[in-house]
Amino acid sequence: MGRPAILAVDDDPSVVAAIVRDLRSRYGADYRVVRATSGAEALDVVERLALRDAAVALIVTDQRMPGMTGVELLHRAQEVTPGTKTLLLTAYADTEVAIRAINDVGLDHYLLKPWDPPDQHLYPVVDDLLEDWARQHPDHTSDVRVVGHRWSERSHEVKTFLARNYVPYRWYDVEVDAEGRRLVELAGAAPDELPLVLPAEGEPLRSPSPRDLADALGLRTRPDRPLYDVCIVGGGPAGLAAAVYAASEGLSTVVVEREAPGGQAGQSASIENYLGFPKGLSGSDLTQRAMAQVSRFGAEVVLAQDVTGLEVRGPVRVLHLDGSGELETRSVIVASGVSYRVLEAEGMAGLTGRGAYYGANASDARQCDGDVVYVVGGANSAGQAALNLARYAARVVLVVRGAALADSMSQYLVDRIEASAAIEVRTRCEVAATHGTDHLEGLTLRDRDAGRTDDVPADWLFVFIGAAPRTDWLGAEVVRDERGFVRTGQELVAGDEKPAWTLPRAPYALETSVPGVFAAGDVRRDSMKRVASAVGEGAMAVHLVHRYLATI
Repeated sequence: MGRPAILAVDDDPSVVAAIVRDLRSRYGADYRVVRATSGAEALDVVERLALRDAAVALIVTDQRMPGMTGVELLHRAQEVTPGTKTLLLTAYADTEVAIRAINDVGLDHYLLKPWDPPDQHLYPVVDDLLEDWARQHPDHTSDVRVVGHRWSERSHEVKTFLARNYVPYRWYDVEVDAEGRRLVELAGAAPDELPLVLPAEGEPLRSPSPRDLADALGLRTRPDRPLYDVCIVGGGPAGLAAAVYAASEGLSTVVVEREAPGGQAGQSASIENYLGFPKGLSGSDLTQRAMAQVSRFGAEVVLAQDVTGLEVRGPVRVLHLDGSGELETRSVIVASGVSYRVLEAEGMAGLTGRGAYYGANASDARQCDGDVVYVVGGANSAGQAALNLARYAARVVLVVRGAALADSMSQYLVDRIEASAAIEVRTRCEVAATHGTDHLEGLTLRDRDAGRTDDVPADWLFVFIGAAPRTDWLGAEVVRDERGFVRTGQELVAGDEKPAWTLPRAPYALETSVPGVFAAGDVRRDSMKRVASAVGEGAMAVHLVHRYLATI
């Protein structure tokens, strides 16, 4: 929570300096005292503070100033910062103006100059005004504010980035929230500059990229060291487990994550089969606990960075970062996980981010209150999402290509879904098309056996189908299967294919075809696609990194 501001205004620099001196000497510990030497400058200060959500508790201004009087300033300032207390400093000759201002602009108090000694004249008045303001504003916070459109893909991306990085924010829909429209007007933002992000400190951000947003919020976006013992690409369960074990065992460690910690597991509303948590825990809770351990042991986590290439330079492995140079490391753990496959349905591309989404955060459920929601997918992630969404939605329809949920989903989830009156399951079914103008309004469902289609209204669509690893950046030297999953260990030397391993020693269990580069978690071929196994592989990869580093 930032300190509220007191603004002192006088066109005489020596006078405003005296006001600031007296105010800081008594209130500087609890309030930030700022100054201006004209009405126009004061309005600019008030507008900039408002855009940062920095509360202005009190404006103390002289009446006689060229260009804009004190009363005029207070009148205009109240449009920007309603609720701010006002104190007019005036000469005896202007007392009638001050008295009229009480009725005309709601002036809280006026004080004749000079105010010396302040203990007798200034402080008692200001004490009362600040006490009144504090009583009226008990819960003021300086959360990030986001102003955008409900059906904007960029707005959804920004909100998701903030939520997944545990940055508190307040959302304003510019179409329905008067405060949102006021903030857009204050910032002078054009429609194509939304979403508008207003951090507590710094300038407004207009449709920022994840990296711009991370930089503005003080998140780490660049590595600190020139060389690391191990770099972990990906901050999901496998990557975070590897970071904990590597850093705790004395390796200089950095995690590079392109979006936010947690991976797909971090977005889960509930993980109920993870060992040691009989009541389950959310993906967010698991991620926060893991990040606390990572930080405690001293591993770096670099966010909003995309790794675009891997290069071998003798004993050093070089990772190329999108737009930010390169990172050198003695070993690499690839734990970049998987993304959801694209839904091949007519109209889907144009409505993605406008009611149709890949994956879902636990917090997404609240915005679906009273609506009809469709979830596509038959694995555990889809089942957990359906159960979470059903807490708020009027109806959730789970669309599954297979013949039965039990074919691809854990039985405990199948039982809960079948027991929920709010969830309908449609098996042997697929989404053939999506419909809507500026946002999703309906779907065409196809029966996979009969071939007939059915048009249905839909407010939301969340897609959880398949797994597509993002491994192109590894280059041709790292051997992958036909779907892009990384081959490791004995897979590199077994079978009839040309061996992909060239060293005299055998590859370690999780080692890729490039010595010193390991793979863990869902990105690896034939992995279990479970949180517990990903954590285990992350820990195991560090054990193998130690063995590798001992040989170079």
